[in-house]
Amino acid sequence: MDLAYICEWEKRPKSNHCPSIPLVCAWSCRNLIAFTTDLKNEEEKDLTHMVHIIDTEHPWDVYSINSGHAEIITCLEWDQSGSRLLSADADGHIKCWSMTDHLANSWENTVGSMVEGDPVVALSWLHNGVKLALHVEKSGASNFGEKFSRVKFSPSLTLFGGKPMEGWIAVTISGLVTVSLLKPNGQVLTSTESLCRLRCRVALADIAFTGGGNIVVATSDGSSTSPVQFYKVCVSVVNEKCKIDTEILPSLFMRCTTDPARKDKYPAITHLKFLARDMSEQVLLCASNQNTSIVECWSLRKEGLPVNNIFQQISPVVGDKQPMILKWRILSATNDLDRVSAVALPKLPISLTNTDLKVANDTKFFPGLGLALAFHDGSVHIVHRLSLQTMAVFYGSSSQRPVDEQTIKRQRTAGPLVHFKAMQLSWTSLALVGIDNHGKLSMLRIIPSMGHALDMNMSLRHLLFLLEYCMVTGYDWWDILLHVQPSMVQNLVEKLHEEYMRQNAALQQVLSTRIVAMKASLCKLSSSTVARVCDYHAKLFLIAISCTLKSLLRPHFLNTPDKSPGDRLTEICSKITDIDIDKVMINLKTEEFVLEMTTLQSLQQLIQWVGDFVLYLLASLPNQGSPVRPGHSFLRDGAALGMLRELMVVIRIWGLLKPSCLPVYTATSDTQDSMSLLFRLLTKLWLCCRDENHPTEPDDTLIDECCLLPSQLLIPNIDWLPINDGIISKLQNKQLVRLQFGKAPGLIGYTVSSQFDAFVRAPGQPKIDHLRRLHLGAYPTEECKSCTRCGCVTMLKSPNKTTAVKQWEQRWIKNCLCGGLWRRMPLSYF
Repeated sequence: MDLAYICEWEKRPKSNHCPSIPLVCAWSCRNLIAFTTDLKNEEEKDLTHMVHIIDTEHPWDVYSINSGHAEIITCLEWDQSGSRLLSADADGHIKCWSMTDHLANSWENTVGSMVEGDPVVALSWLHNGVKLALHVEKSGASNFGEKFSRVKFSPSLTLFGGKPMEGWIAVTISGLVTVSLLKPNGQVLTSTESLCRLRCRVALADIAFTGGGNIVVATSDGSSTSPVQFYKVCVSVVNEKCKIDTEILPSLFMRCTTDPARKDKYPAITHLKFLARDMSEQVLLCASNQNTSIVECWSLRKEGLPVNNIFQQISPVVGDKQPMILKWRILSATNDLDRVSAVALPKLPISLTNTDLKVANDTKFFPGLGLALAFHDGSVHIVHRLSLQTMAVFYGSSSQRPVDEQTIKRQRTAGPLVHFKAMQLSWTSLALVGIDNHGKLSMLRIIPSMGHALDMNMSLRHLLFLLEYCMVTGYDWWDILLHVQPSMVQNLVEKLHEEYMRQNAALQQVLSTRIVAMKASLCKLSSSTVARVCDYHAKLFLIAISCTLKSLLRPHFLNTPDKSPGDRLTEICSKITDIDIDKVMINLKTEEFVLEMTTLQSLQQLIQWVGDFVLYLLASLPNQGSPVRPGHSFLRDGAALGMLRELMVVIRIWGLLKPSCLPVYTATSDTQDSMSLLFRLLTKLWLCCRDENHPTEPDDTLIDECCLLPSQLLIPNIDWLPINDGIISKLQNKQLVRLQFGKAPGLIGYTVSSQFDAFVRAPGQPKIDHLRRLHLGAYPTEECKSCTRCGCVTMLKSPNKTTAVKQWEQRWIKNCLCGGLWRRMPLSYF
């Protein structure tokens, strides 16, 4: 493990950010991190309980929320989509925070619930029934269905038709369980029930879910001499009211308290966690004294109940009729450790074929198998989640490796050491975030090999496997990029493409845009592949325009065959290889292309981009042997060229209806038909590479004609995406980056190479809305939003109200075309 970056608060004289006690943090599947601090005002002697949300790519751009909680915040929980956050406090109040206008740095409290005056000790969203298991031992398989399988898992509560009902469950310090359900009409249905008849104090609790749709709650009163209790909770809706039923499950005593030598050594249970939210059969316990801790891992198993010989003679036990009992058995335990300050559990749903600790050699160091323990000496250990054997160690600045006795004495008298008070592992377990007792945020990189000597192929296989997992689930893959070195980029992109091409056509279609976005983010990490980033984003934009324009086509008669007008357009354009655009157009039913004039006019900016892009590609064909420039990969991409060819035909037909919607070219001759010329050259280029298996080189005639283009038409400047201002590309050299909350470091993603200079807009040059293709001016006055991953910029509010434009903008209301989240940009950013 090593530190990637550190982010600190600016020191303030009178009001100061100080870590809350207890301090909590949460990491979402979209790589958003939420954590708490208290804003201390020395004059008024009061505390404001703050929730801070950051994106891991822009950690300095913190969004701080005055939570409105009157008491200390005890729990934070993200939902399964990573777009909503729950916060609970020591007064029993629970609040649900949602993104405002789908912006990652704009949040509002929408709904909530409360158990007045009863502190919340555990909190979780109800399970939605979606569980995808990773089969690490099958990471070399070709089919995604073998590597990642859908597990049969019932939601905690279902609506009519089997749709999972949203809501949350919380456990309070007095032994109450409260469930809040979000009804489709926006109302909250809340019910509270006692976990058992004899209510007692609950100091620690955790919540897990079973495959049958039940909920399991583990509780402890904090004393290691008391049993750890388990309860089954069933939630149902009866007569529009939420009903909670509870049942006591087998309990356990920690092993260290039953050992006479350690009976009174660890008086308090300090951590109680299920190994996973959907794994109620395994639990992790930590007992501590003032200086040391011990950690135990327990498993719930079915065991045969021994029957006395007398009863066996009366009624012999045959086959499976032997009575079974559920019993907790200890899996593993550690020796005496330094005092544990925080625990972080893996979120990867790894399916081990044999859970008896025997794992294949090539998978035993897989990141998702480890959990993290932070200690008061500042160190962090990654231990195997079943055997608790140490897999990797990180020594903080205050922790010591081998030290002498004098050093230890000096440490103890110097005051409290800096250590993590809260930790969270990323969703792929390749990164760890920790908030220390000074309120500083540290991002740690967890090496896939866990410090062991795995060959490069095995490390690449781990990264590739996790990239595929993110591709299938839709989770953000920022934490995987932390480990990609420039030398790995080309290999990873090729391997990812190979694995993608092995999947069936239906799955390929579903993942088609996600893999392009993934390739773009990988290519950013190497200076030799940086120009291809523009190509991949242009391809995403082209796919989106093609889908939008084709969706506007309508069949002339209702009783049409199965194929849509868009499908027929693709089929006809691929069959008819004529270089004359008018001859291709004759074969189409032009009545299917009839649209309202206002609709056609509103699409002119998108149509203009298609026309400019075709002209730019053809003009760059003669330079294909020069150093790689943006657009180069399109010259060999038969599918993309075919898509452009189809769009040219559609635009030509629409131009007959409304000439003002056509792309505008600056030509040297008034009589020249620019679209016919470009279509003819584009078709010739497309014919060279339409067969991916046997592409041919463009002939000299085509290259000569393309050489003449600059003398016939004015070649436009293509507005590529700006160079991203994120942190990821500054972390490639493994040097620690120090940052400050609220203060942008002015990073440039990577050094711009000389051949890329022409595509970067200088300060003071007009900015562009990358989705609407509208010029914003050198100093935009409209409020804009930017993608957290690719840097795509677009206006917050639409200037056009036509239906076609709304349909286009609705595609990007939640996410950018690369799948990244939006963040509001201040006007000063420009």
